[in-house]
Amino acid sequence: MAEREEYAESLLQKDYYYEGCPGCKVDQQKQIQRGLPIKQVLIIWIIVLSTALTISSLFPFLYFMVRDFHIAKREEDIGYYAGFIGSSYMLGRVLTSVLWGAVADRYGRKPVIIIGCATVVVFNTLFGLSINFWMALTTRFLLGSLNGLLGPIKAYACETVREEYQSLGLSAVSTAWGTGLIIGPALGGYLAQPAEKFPGIFASDSFFARFPYFLPCLIISIFAAIVTVACFWIPETLHTHPSKKISSQDSYDALESATQESNEKEGTKEGQNTTPKESLFKNWPLMSSIIVYCVFSLHDMAYTEIFSLWAESPRRLGGLGYTTEDVGTVLAISGLGLLVFQSSIYPVVERIMGPILISRVLGIISIPLLTSYHYIAMLSGIALSIVLNCASLLKNVLSISIVTGLFILQNRAVDQHQRGAANGIAMTLMSLFKAVGPAGGGALFSWAEKRQHAAFLPGDQMVFFVLNVVEAIAVLMTFKPFLVERRSN
Repeated sequence: MAEREEYAESLLQKDYYYEGCPGCKVDQQKQIQRGLPIKQVLIIWIIVLSTALTISSLFPFLYFMVRDFHIAKREEDIGYYAGFIGSSYMLGRVLTSVLWGAVADRYGRKPVIIIGCATVVVFNTLFGLSINFWMALTTRFLLGSLNGLLGPIKAYACETVREEYQSLGLSAVSTAWGTGLIIGPALGGYLAQPAEKFPGIFASDSFFARFPYFLPCLIISIFAAIVTVACFWIPETLHTHPSKKISSQDSYDALESATQESNEKEGTKEGQNTTPKESLFKNWPLMSSIIVYCVFSLHDMAYTEIFSLWAESPRRLGGLGYTTEDVGTVLAISGLGLLVFQSSIYPVVERIMGPILISRVLGIISIPLLTSYHYIAMLSGIALSIVLNCASLLKNVLSISIVTGLFILQNRAVDQHQRGAANGIAMTLMSLFKAVGPAGGGALFSWAEKRQHAAFLPGDQMVFFVLNVVEAIAVLMTFKPFLVERRSN
């Protein structure tokens, strides 16, 4: 047995890896690695977090930011303009995600990751310094269009760990993403308008009083700057040689069986590509998982926009009358529960149920949960706080777990040489749907506030009904023949 292992490892080193190729070097390290890839998962988590913090950090204060711009003529119209600012980030990603995916496949994952983190430093800072509606809209658009790391980082998460830990690596992506969507709003909620909240620290005529929404953006940008510098030391996973005989997803057993065909493979010319690229758009396991992912993402982004607007709008308009600190507290608590679930429970549940079934079941559970939000608004005091925190925590856990399952399906549907482009397509389509989410959610919320006494689904009931319709459509799409999983070779 020992001789067999030595022979296989020698074969790995001599016949199937190329000297000087960074991807082969990572694959060699994966073969000898034992135990959980904690270091790799932590690196992925930190990189994604630096980007994810910017996605929704503005939502707790966006209502007040738009109000301070004095562009909305009526209070009911604030949500309408807030939706455009929320959508501009995703619109930018729609236009460039495929390009960044192609760049990642051509030049490597690492350069795209570094550029993405650096983009956060520049344009998130400028967003905090916005003095009018159009500056806020433009800086968010540029932040989205120049930050293309989310697609390549999913490919990177699969390539930097062994195959049996790919669900853990992708779970780190979605966990960091979800945590950023929670911690970001918490920072925005606690640190926005510091001159009003902390007059003993920030004077009324200070820089932070003039730019009341700059402090949370500054904190996030400083963190992104540290991550940007650290990313220069992460390994590249892209293979740079012209032909690769064993894909990075092959297991040790598959490699041993491949040795039986080594004589045939020795006859392959060095520059010949043995795995012809197939059209990604004809890959139905990939495209079906992307489409379902897009519909769930539309729902999640609309919910994220609506939740903060609903919580901060006055009671007379069907909201909760919460402050930015109140919303930040709710979202921070949700983030803690999300982190625990995704890092410990989700990988186990996914191995038992599979990514499709778990996404379907959790989507079904989300529908009655979201329906209960209208009745939660009828509570007050400590009862409202407890029930709302529990509901928000559960809703975010369900949403991120669904997305993680679809991440797994997408990255299993293609081989490594197409993974960057596949994730670029996923990011483009998802960003398109997510661009519609805030704009549509803001417009829907503003319209619903104007029909408080309608006979059919008045006020916020209409908002949560429409969200549930979108969720139900996504759940139906998880069934065959629409959503299918790639068969293992």
